[in-house]
Amino acid sequence: MAQAIVAEAPGGPEVMQLQEVRIPTPGPGQLLVKVAAAGVNFIDTYQRSGVYKVRFPFTPGSEIAGTVEACGEGVTGFAAGDRVATSEARGGYAQYALVDADGALPVPDGVSDETAAAIPLQGMTAHYLVNSSFKVQSGQTVLTHAGAGGVGLVLTQLLKAKGARVITTVSTDEKEELAREAGADEVLGYDGFAEQVRELTGGTGVDVVYDGVGKDTFEGSLASLRTRGTLVLFGGASGQVPPFDLQRLNAAGSLFVTRPKLADHLLTAEERRWRSEELFAAVLDGSLKMRVGASYPLAEAGQAHSDLESRRTTGKLLLIP
Repeated sequence: MAQAIVAEAPGGPEVMQLQEVRIPTPGPGQLLVKVAAAGVNFIDTYQRSGVYKVRFPFTPGSEIAGTVEACGEGVTGFAAGDRVATSEARGGYAQYALVDADGALPVPDGVSDETAAAIPLQGMTAHYLVNSSFKVQSGQTVLTHAGAGGVGLVLTQLLKAKGARVITTVSTDEKEELAREAGADEVLGYDGFAEQVRELTGGTGVDVVYDGVGKDTFEGSLASLRTRGTLVLFGGASGQVPPFDLQRLNAAGSLFVTRPKLADHLLTAEERRWRSEELFAAVLDGSLKMRVGASYPLAEAGQAHSDLESRRTTGKLLLIP
């Protein structure tokens, strides 16, 4: 037996309770991983609350790092004792979790479990945003929201490595300091940010907005774009964006809007390895720093969700079984 967080029905953070469960058995093509750290992400809160439909009883957590305990039939390339990370685990808020071998990412020596657990979801999200959703070029100007959040801090570092000018938004002085440490050129509050972006760009607007906040920033994000600019809406930390009239994109300057998700950017083992290996290499050479904002015991998963949903947090939140 082992411990895991279980929600019996959708609801608030309080529905998640620590329970004794059976250690799962890996099926064909699967790994059983002893979890060293599990990432806490907004997708977990969407699933727990019922915004995203899942089957209950439900154990959240798709992002973990740990050690392979056992391999299912047909697994090649992995063995017991290997260190792995993934954004595609099943029931990661637990001491043990199952991972399809195709979705497991080898963790190189020199990368800690905590750092490894911070990379698969937020790190690879930032990677696909700047390399696939809108391929940023040197000299372009970019607006990102929540610049001190887990994705925001990685995103800023990747954008600066590409030679972009980065404007970001934050809600506190502490978060402004973190965003500037990550390399942001301009740091704004949320109030009136679209007008300030116009001033900072001589009235032109930015080439792209990366918006993971959603409902509260969507209108301002659109208003911040240059003609033929792109809004990449990759999350809804403040709530989901209401139905939208596409004709507005025409009137505002032939704008583009896309609503991507990570799973569609991890379609093959080769794509997963490309993204993860670039991120791990950047960590090892010191050009990318993953900030762990807080770690919680597994039993305090509800508190971690409350803190994340309050948008008071910075960097990555982890659960430690």
